[in-house]
Amino acid sequence: MSDFLQEMTDSSIARARNAKQAQTATGLDSRVSSAHPPIPLRFSDAGFDVIAEAKLASPADGKLVKGPATVDRVVALAENYAANGAAAISVLTEPSRFLGHLDHLEAVGDAVGLPVMRKDFLVDPIQVLEARAAGASGVLLITRMLPGDLLEEMTDQTLDLGMFVLVEIFDCFDLETAVRVFDREVLVGVNCRDLATLGIDFSRFESLAPHLPDYLPAVAESGITTSEHVTSVAGLGYSMALVGSSLVSRDDPGAALAELIASGRDQVSGVR
Repeated sequence: MSDFLQEMTDSSIARARNAKQAQTATGLDSRVSSAHPPIPLRFSDAGFDVIAEAKLASPADGKLVKGPATVDRVVALAENYAANGAAAISVLTEPSRFLGHLDHLEAVGDAVGLPVMRKDFLVDPIQVLEARAAGASGVLLITRMLPGDLLEEMTDQTLDLGMFVLVEIFDCFDLETAVRVFDREVLVGVNCRDLATLGIDFSRFESLAPHLPDYLPAVAESGITTSEHVTSVAGLGYSMALVGSSLVSRDDPGAALAELIASGRDQVSGVR
């Protein structure tokens, strides 16, 4: 595990421990029961969709928004994405390197009529409950951070709550672990970011594509910045892309999103 991922794991373990200690005081179980139902993730008949990410900062690029990094900025991004064709909104809740918070997730869920996904470095089932209590309709689970039994437990827990799961892999070793949940209805994400250098290895999309189960939606994560990138991953068989920093940093994130979606769908329609 890279130093960065180990840092995120240690931080997440501490946050999960704090959540367990506060579980009764915060009424987590009752909040899960009373939360509005998850919104199903729906796929376009056009054959390509984008999960657009609302975030304030990233370890690779630093602060992404101009001016104050507030929850209102996250909500404004999400509303812009929702108006321009996003299939779902990914919201960062990791606080130390992404300036995220569970409040951001809840605020976005209240503001848009789309499924909202908690993107974080989740290591404990209580964090899935936190996501559901905050209104999330899905979560990201990073295979490399989760032993096979825990990946299965958290996947089953998420699906039992009516939420969707994006299972993220980096290489064939992760794929061998993740295959344990491929009999469930999950999304399989390939992240092309090198977690040691935080650089991008775009070739990873191509090298892993032939090994992904063709009966599950494949999601290209990280490194998607141009229409040409979208055309490439759509041509490789990815039915979705998760796009964040390259949208947030644009003057008009919504217009940039619409352009990426159109490129992916043009590619799919051209090969049908």
